[in-house]
Amino acid sequence: ESPADDDDEDIDLFGDETEEEKKATEEREAAAKASSKKKESGKSSVLLDVKPWDDETDMKKLEEAVRSVEMPGLLWAKLVPVGYGIKKLTIMMTIVDDLVSVDSLIEEQLTVEPINEYVQSCDIVAFKKI
Repeated sequence: ESPADDDDEDIDLFGDETEEEKKATEEREAAAKASSKKKESGKSSVLLDVKPWDDETDMKKLEEAVRSVEMPGLLWAKLVPVGYGIKKLTIMMTIVDDLVSVDSLIEEQLTVEPINEYVQSCDIVAFKKI
């Protein structure tokens, strides 16, 4: 009789472990979601090269056009000087990661009308979490 009892206990024990494993898995998933949320709500510092169509493009108007883009979580910062004779706008911005996608900003704001009158393309020079 005792071997049969042992089998029953093993089955019950296995059932209990499964419940515990499920709880542990749920807790791990919840912790992973919580930690990923914390990371997402961080900020990033992005250095962007904004290239004009040609050397005749009015760089002041290009800068005004770029800075005219306003989004929650987007903060335009300083200009970075570029070597003599090179015409491009290098601008720093700070973004709230949850609110601003740099790719969307470039594709849906900076390289479409009316800004694309001045801006030919944009490149991300540096992207740093802060």
